[in-house]
Amino acid sequence: MKEIPHSREFWTGVLKRIAKRTGGGLDAEDLMHSAYVRLEHYSATNTVADPAAFLVRTAVNIGIDGYRHDRRIYGKRCLPLPDREDTGARADEVVVAKELLSRVVSGINHLPDRTREIFLMHRIDKLEYSEIARRLGISESAIEKQMAKAMMTLADCAKAW
Repeated sequence: MKEIPHSREFWTGVLKRIAKRTGGGLDAEDLMHSAYVRLEHYSATNTVADPAAFLVRTAVNIGIDGYRHDRRIYGKRCLPLPDREDTGARADEVVVAKELLSRVVSGINHLPDRTREIFLMHRIDKLEYSEIARRLGISESAIEKQMAKAMMTLADCAKAW
């Protein structure tokens, strides 16, 4: 194996090449360290003609392996998202949305008991009209009428606001 230079220039150059190929950041130093450990282990029994190239290629491969591992474990969105302008709701939008929600909840609470029960079974419990009708012992047509009544009442609550 060719002797590994111990100069600052050599290691800075290797680190820059690794950072350029892997997107930079603090991970480049970790990748370089892991690649160096592999170089030491590999060179004990094999000849390495170009230690710098070996380090860079090994570091890139380790980075790719880490990315694949993270993607498998954490899902597709494992890369850090770039800094972006905050796209969250403005304070006035939050106030408006909370007020509207409050009116709709109030509207639900003021529905007749049977209508409210049917509405919640369908919208919250995600039951089909046929299942609600079976559970309550009434026709699907009655369920449809009660749902229409609930939706009209809640639409009026939202419009009145």
